[in-house]
Amino acid sequence: MSSDSSPSSSISDGLADLNSDPQLVDKRFDLLSLNEPTELERNHPGNGNEIADGSLSPERNNNVAEDEDRLRVGDQRISGEEGLSSPSSSGYAGGRGSSSVTGPSRIGETGEIDDNEIQKLRNDGSLGGITGSYASWVPGKRHVDEDDASISWGKRKKHFFILSNSGKPIYSRYGDEHKLAGFTETLQAIISFVENGGDHVKLVKAGNHQVVFLVKGPIYIVCISCTEEPLESLKGQLEFIYGQLILILTKSINRCFEKNPKFDMTPLLGGTDVIFSSLFHLFSWNPATFLHAYTCLPLAYASRQAAGAILQDVANFGVLFAILMCKHKVISLVGAQKASLHPDDMLLLSNFVLSSESFRTSESLPICLPRYNPMAFLYAYVHFLDVNTYLMLLTTSSDAFYHLKECRIRIEVVLLNSNVLSEVQRSMIDGGMRVVDLPVDSLPRSGSSHLGKQRLTSDSPEMPRESFVGIGGPAGLWHFIYRSIYLDQYVSSEFSPPLNSLRQQKRLYRAYQRLYASMHDKGIGPHKTQFRRDENYVLLCWVTQDFEFYAAFDPLADKALAIKTCNRVCQWVKDVENEIFLQGASPFSW
Repeated sequence: MSSDSSPSSSISDGLADLNSDPQLVDKRFDLLSLNEPTELERNHPGNGNEIADGSLSPERNNNVAEDEDRLRVGDQRISGEEGLSSPSSSGYAGGRGSSSVTGPSRIGETGEIDDNEIQKLRNDGSLGGITGSYASWVPGKRHVDEDDASISWGKRKKHFFILSNSGKPIYSRYGDEHKLAGFTETLQAIISFVENGGDHVKLVKAGNHQVVFLVKGPIYIVCISCTEEPLESLKGQLEFIYGQLILILTKSINRCFEKNPKFDMTPLLGGTDVIFSSLFHLFSWNPATFLHAYTCLPLAYASRQAAGAILQDVANFGVLFAILMCKHKVISLVGAQKASLHPDDMLLLSNFVLSSESFRTSESLPICLPRYNPMAFLYAYVHFLDVNTYLMLLTTSSDAFYHLKECRIRIEVVLLNSNVLSEVQRSMIDGGMRVVDLPVDSLPRSGSSHLGKQRLTSDSPEMPRESFVGIGGPAGLWHFIYRSIYLDQYVSSEFSPPLNSLRQQKRLYRAYQRLYASMHDKGIGPHKTQFRRDENYVLLCWVTQDFEFYAAFDPLADKALAIKTCNRVCQWVKDVENEIFLQGASPFSW
């Protein structure tokens, strides 16, 4: 990593002055924004010994000289190699200075965080939902009275459209699809014009807007966004939308378009507004949408093993997949021999179940897993054991309802007798990992406490005397995400002060998106480590062959202390891995 620039290299030394004179805070932030450009470390041609021991070394940072190319890469915006540049006369609002909408089809003023998009987060697998918070967000179609002539429609910051290759509208996030027929025909004309020239359109940039295209046979999916999300994130979201469509209808829907190019598939999607709107909501808070991994509910190892044993028992008798979940978090899952379940399919399946009221009353429905077999239906038996916990049994047999019902009864009896369901409820109340509970190195670690938490008072003699003291965890740690590459699972800390507001939480989610995209950008990477500092956070990312680690610190955090704290968090995760990960799960086939 490159070393900090001189105006901020001694951040911790000036904390006392900042506390005594509030005006110095603004001056210090000015220094950060002007003199500390984004720091980005490329892979070095060394032998890799820097991280071979599984720890970050703060001393290593001082041996790497800054170079201008690296800094330019850190500020570079991802736009894609095949993106088409659109002139400002394309009908969309232009640069950030544009302050009004002068045409009916223009998309409105840009901004990173949209108040209309900020919704109450759920404590169900998000970045780390606030314990005890309840969702005020209600799934369903938004602003159905709008069309492309409405000024309010044009000011929406993120649109999604599904249309056919004939330009017929299938679904839109905002407004009435039938009133948007002229707009979708324009999108179809853009795609056809480029294809007639022997090319494929993937991206059009118009001012602050990105128009991202995904062509899947006769089905086109388009996103128009000014949320400043990375291109790769938006492309991944379009893939999820297509996957949700296939989960409902299977890829066999293409045959209908082959027989009739003007086929209208809108009636087949009747009642699915809540499913798609719930998926769009996931794009604003669930890291699984860009990590492509799933998260588990923290649970004692013995309880998770008991749940896994009974699921494995029924999987040996005609069940393809048996999955026990609590909201979006996995409790346990097993699959038949040689059957693999992709994390993206798990996200789409859980979204389908949680947003469909039909599963609250009807236990069996056909579904398709796009990554498993996009051409065929599986049959899902779903039963809610309580308001948040549900069991999913998937099979290829259409007449296995009564067999699956018997399996469910057996599973439910075992879960009740082994107190697994009560442990699940307790875990929901206790929550997950919190930065303030980060264990102290010198304390002995015990597996008896929840997630190895060692609660110390401020006057305890074992309490470490950090040179940085502030809100959050040690060294100003605010939040972290740890992803196990082998297990395709991740764990994230709960939100805690100062990340109290939904606006702050969503801003951090977007920052993680950009950090992940830059780490995995094939054009300038991949990278092993990255350290970024701006007026909002210090962001640190560390990628090894075993895990990926992302952390957010106070913007005035000291680099050496931040690196030391990251090592402590990784050790903490390793100490409690039996509680936070589903051990023994086979790696998924991608």
